[in-house]
Amino acid sequence: MKITVMTADEQIITLDIDRDEAVENVKALLEVESGVALQQQQLLYNGKEMRNHEKLSSLGVVDGDLIMMVSNSVPLLRSSRNDDLRVNPDGSAVNPAAFQQQLRSDSNFMAQIFQNDPELAQAISGNDLNKFQEILRQRHQQREVLRRREEEELALLHADPFDVEAQKKIEAAIRQKGIDENWAAALEHNPEGFARVVMLYVDMEVNGVPLKAFVDSGAQSTIISKDCAERYC
Repeated sequence: MKITVMTADEQIITLDIDRDEAVENVKALLEVESGVALQQQQLLYNGKEMRNHEKLSSLGVVDGDLIMMVSNSVPLLRSSRNDDLRVNPDGSAVNPAAFQQQLRSDSNFMAQIFQNDPELAQAISGNDLNKFQEILRQRHQQREVLRRREEEELALLHADPFDVEAQKKIEAAIRQKGIDENWAAALEHNPEGFARVVMLYVDMEVNGVPLKAFVDSGAQSTIISKDCAERYC
C-alpha cells in the first residue's frame, strides 16, 4: 500500500510499504528520504504517536492515509527543490510553475482533483499561472473563513465553563478541529492522501460478447485473464 508522510517543514514523502510493516522500519525508510535520524523522528497518526514496535495494520493505517512526522532537529539534507514547492501565507505558491508541474506529474492526484475540485484541476492543467495562483488563494481564504467561524463558535461555548453540555461540545469541537487541520493540510500539500480511488468499470464487447472491464489509467499494459480469453476469444 502507499502512504503519504508530511514532515514539519512541509516536505511530502510517499512510501510504498507493506501494511504489516513495523513503525520502526517506516522510520528507517524516512531517515533515507528526509535526512532526519530515526531516533529523532516522531510519527503521528490521527493525532496519536506511533510506537516503534507497533505495526501499521494494528494502528488502522490503510492505503492512501496521511501520517505526520515531527522531529527535534533540523533535517540533515535540504533540497532547494523543496523550497520551490512551498506556499506563501496567502496560500499561493512560492514558485507557481514548479508547484504546478509537481501536481501535474502525479496522475493519481490529478484524477482525484478533477473529480473533487474541477476548477482547481483546470487551473493546474492550464497555462495561466496567475489564474492558478488566484485559485490557490481562494481555497486558502475559504479555509480561513471556516477556521474563524469555528473559533467563534468555540468562544461562545467557553462563555459558560460550568455548563456540562457546553463542555461536551467543546471537547467535540477540539476533536473536529484536529481532523479539519489534517484535512486542510492534505488538501493543500497532497490532496490524494485523504482521497479514495474510485473503481471505474466500463461496458465493452469481445467478439460480440458483452462484459465489463476495469479501467486503470496508470496501467502500463492491458491484461485479460486466461479463463476470460478462452471463454470469449
